[in-house]
Amino acid sequence: METQTRTALVTGASGLVGGFLLDALLEDSRYREVHSLGRRPLPRQHPKLVQHTVDFARLGSETLPPAQDAFCCLGTTIKKAGSQEAFRAVDHDAVLAFASAAKKAGVQRFLVVTALGADARSRVFYNRVKGEAEEALKGMGFESLVILQPSLLLGDRAESRPGEHVAIVASRVLAPLLRPLASRPIEARTVARAMVALAHSAPQGVKVAPSGELHRLGR
Repeated sequence: METQTRTALVTGASGLVGGFLLDALLEDSRYREVHSLGRRPLPRQHPKLVQHTVDFARLGSETLPPAQDAFCCLGTTIKKAGSQEAFRAVDHDAVLAFASAAKKAGVQRFLVVTALGADARSRVFYNRVKGEAEEALKGMGFESLVILQPSLLLGDRAESRPGEHVAIVASRVLAPLLRPLASRPIEARTVARAMVALAHSAPQGVKVAPSGELHRLGR
């Protein structure tokens, strides 16, 4: 019966994966309510959608509604953020602030999108920050923690990223030739579908789902 009355918390719904994820959750009959947390309201309405405007730097003082599942799709780039410090504030600090608030709200299953190659010991700043966030989440004591590690994301973004656009076009052409599956670029919609599937089958403890698995789950 619990699967018929689940409530979800979502961050990053204005982003590429998060937008598709929000659509999937709102269409999923197993969720009664979907609470979206963001710095600005989303330009949409739905009977199941409840929006919360929050300051992630002060999220620890917020009281979130009781929920079973939390989905974190927060993420930016150093170029968009403006500095390494600003990037870390989103991809590490805001992620952990949301996780802490979700834990207090009774969340049992926490799902987060990081990146293929995330490693707390990496010399690459981007991968290191993602990896440090993963390590911190593992110590927060969620009943189930699912870490999704997609490869290069494909999809139409609201903001322009010329260099990334070139890579995406080339990737779509070359994707059939790329092996193994885990290294292929992946559609944001596929990641979102996989995220919902993983929420409904989340095992106890920590599960890391690399990009190849996301391809299969999100078909």
